Amino acid sequence: MKSINEIFVNTYEVKQSKFIANLVPYLEYDNVLKRLKQEHPKARHFVVAYRYLNEYNQIVEHSSDDGEPKGTSGRPVLFVLQGSEMINCAVIVVRYFGGTKLGTGGLVRAYSDAVNLVLNKATFFEYEHEIFIKISFEYSNLRKIEYECSACDINVIKKSFDIEVVFELKASEFNMNRFFIKVDRLIRIAE
Repeated sequence: MKSINEIFVNTYEVKQSKFIANLVPYLEYDNVLKRLKQEHPKARHFVVAYRYLNEYNQIVEHSSDDGEPKGTSGRPVLFVLQGSEMINCAVIVVRYFGGTKLGTGGLVRAYSDAVNLVLNKATFFEYEHEIFIKISFEYSNLRKIEYECSACDINVIKKSFDIEVVFELKASEFNMNRFFIKVDRLIRIAE
């Protein structure tokens, strides 16, 4: 599966209708949709589709036609995301009506083409399932743990200093396993 970590935009025109496709990381979806609705008050439709992994590692998908004829816009956009094996991203297509009706087939093609064009512009990274874990250890091991986190590409999300040091970590399964091999005797899994 592939994902993105920045926003990509591409405009596609068909018979004076303008389709502005915005490919965004899923975590930015709500904010970008609000911003686009403010920036394009005269746009006729805001067609959306997204795919993301929930906390149970299940794919959640959604699409909306936003007033276009049923099945002519949201579903085709989602199908392009599925076919491209995209995850944790959303597409928002802003449509300005150009005065000529495209018909159901024309709408499906226009929305699909708009999304394919923005995907062609995008820079992807290979998605890896990430693990979240909390560890605790003695203060005397702080430098060693910080060094190994850096060496194994482990993201330290939160640090707490109490009786012991507690780190909340996030990393790919592969990197987390490398980290555990190096620091196994120095840490405990915290609750």
